[in-house]
Amino acid sequence: MGTRPTTFIAGKIISEIEMQKPVAIWLLVCCALVFAIVVVGGVTRLTDSGLSIVEWKPIVGTIPPLSESDWEEVFEKYHKTPQYKKINQGMSPDEFKTIFWWEYFHRLLGRVIGLVFFVPFLYFIVRKKIDLPLGLKLAGIFFLGGLQGLMGWYMVKSGLVDNPQVSQYRLTAHLGLAFIIYGAMFHVALKLLLPVYTSHTDDKLRSLYRFSQVLIGLIFLMVLSGGFVAGIRAGQAYNTFPLMNGHFIPPEIFMIEPWYKNFFDNIATVQFDHRLIAWVLAILIPVFWYKSRQLALSKSTHLACNLLLLMLIVQISLGIATLLMVVPLPLAASHQAGALLLFTASIWVNHKLR
Repeated sequence: MGTRPTTFIAGKIISEIEMQKPVAIWLLVCCALVFAIVVVGGVTRLTDSGLSIVEWKPIVGTIPPLSESDWEEVFEKYHKTPQYKKINQGMSPDEFKTIFWWEYFHRLLGRVIGLVFFVPFLYFIVRKKIDLPLGLKLAGIFFLGGLQGLMGWYMVKSGLVDNPQVSQYRLTAHLGLAFIIYGAMFHVALKLLLPVYTSHTDDKLRSLYRFSQVLIGLIFLMVLSGGFVAGIRAGQAYNTFPLMNGHFIPPEIFMIEPWYKNFFDNIATVQFDHRLIAWVLAILIPVFWYKSRQLALSKSTHLACNLLLLMLIVQISLGIATLLMVVPLPLAASHQAGALLLFTASIWVNHKLR
């Protein structure tokens, strides 16, 4: 009597997973594309390419310059920007094309992500593979994607007026929103592939689960602090480790008035904050990993915890190397990619502990 209902429930669960598997795979493909655009966006920023296209044309802008007259027109528009006048005056057409293509592919990838998300979304709705609660979540993610496009242009506009650098506030918002979109899609995909049907009954397991939530929040906070580091080029200073030019706390940390602006505008404070959060994670994640070893978790959950610790080591190593070598392009881009991989590992661990 007890076997048949159990078998029926198990069969129903497997059937639900199989039905939702295409949706989960689609979301993971979107995650991969967002990962790519985060890396390309990092390279675009590091090569000072983000201000090379001075107009935002979501549809017409898909077509790049095709003739010499087209190139002359876009180059002439770039001549009027503060970046050209104050930094790149005398730049050759070939040099301009190099920075143009980075920004163009960054924007093109954003359009591709929008299509890859929207078209299958409509298809799954028509085929009734998405129920109302899931549909609302996915619609919310699509809305965030549109908002991200607007935020990207809002960020670029800040560097086209007087200052040849984009606002660190808008840059950080743009980066943070990308991580939120990625995290939301990855979280939903995990719930579809690995649904949770039980609740916590063990206090230690519940405590570890909450610990993992704290780690996600801290990693996201570190990403935001990294956005400010990138925005004001704080990585170009204090290129020593573990001390900052001989100090654990640099004396310049509160030299700007009012005091709260130091956390966003002061190179010393912004870099110190980023380092401090990294130190906190360097302590908490190994503690979390040690606690996970004390519990009878599944092999896949232990694997997720191990990968979280491994990604922490890789990310901190990349950060230190990037700092000591004064932000070389390959290392800096890898450091940004590493942040997203660390964020991914933390979400996976959190889901496995559910």
